[in-house]
Amino acid sequence: MNDRQVVDLMETAERLESVAEALEQAAERLAERQVALSAEAEERVGRIVATVESAREAELERKLAEAEARLAAVMASGASASVAQHQSAGRKTISASMTSMLAKQGVMLDLGAAGTSIEAGSLDAALSSLSIEQRIAVKSELRRAGVLA
Repeated sequence: MNDRQVVDLMETAERLESVAEALEQAAERLAERQVALSAEAEERVGRIVATVESAREAELERKLAEAEARLAAVMASGASASVAQHQSAGRKTISASMTSMLAKQGVMLDLGAAGTSIEAGSLDAALSSLSIEQRIAVKSELRRAGVLA
């Protein structure tokens, strides 16, 4: 190789080195810009989510207030209907299967008489041979029918 070629190679190497430095600096700037854009995007997403959540919370609070108002109205109307039902001498009936099960246990009901009821203690004695679940079912049906005191 002659001197001219060596000089040309050295100049080319220096240019390549300066281009490499410029590329490294550009890569660093791109990485910094990427970090800045990511942070900005996260901030925007956080604000959007906060806005949506606060709007959703307000809507849910409104719906809860409406539901509570409806529930209070239903409970008030149900309580007045329940009082009216208990005050009237309504018909007290139980199902035929319940009557036959009680008859098998030795409990006879005469539901034709007004104000007929059964004491819980005497019913417990008659139903002692049944399982707990069956006793609960019998008592709850008798309470619904208004027969159990």
